[in-house]
Amino acid sequence: MPPKVDRRTAHALAIMVALLVTAGCSPNPPATSKSPSSALVGAWRSKLQFTSGAFASIRDLEFLYVFHAGGTMTESSNYDGAPPVPPAYGVWRQTAPNEFEAKYLFYATKAPSRFEDISGGGGWLPAGHGVFVERIHLADGAKSFTSEITYEAFDTAGMHIAGGGQAKGQGQRIEF
Repeated sequence: MPPKVDRRTAHALAIMVALLVTAGCSPNPPATSKSPSSALVGAWRSKLQFTSGAFASIRDLEFLYVFHAGGTMTESSNYDGAPPVPPAYGVWRQTAPNEFEAKYLFYATKAPSRFEDISGGGGWLPAGHGVFVERIHLADGAKSFTSEITYEAFDTAGMHIAGGGQAKGQGQRIEF
């Protein structure tokens, strides 16, 4: 048999339970659209110029980025088809006011050496991966940025290979 509870204690317990239930069911407070961590979130287009490495001879390199809330990102370039490679995926974080760092990886492929490799189902086989680390300086108003990029190339065993380099970028927010 449960212990007897006086009326005053029962009333206090009922109020406490009601407050806890109400607090647990309340919506989160609205996020401010100008919070520092959300300033980079969205879609961007950037023009890059490598000063060293395998990409230095490319004069019209562009990246498209989506910086997702929560710190993940996706990147694709106007050269993803030469040779065919998938988009890059990575993470980003804020390091100071209007300063961000992104790290993203992509898989590299190698061209088939013979037509029979394609017709036999071999296609564009793995050739390693690349890692970009980009330091982004967001302009006031969060509509543009400048950046510095370090690129490292790795073979299929994960060993550094030649081809890495340095680049500078200038990005613009994509909006209506």
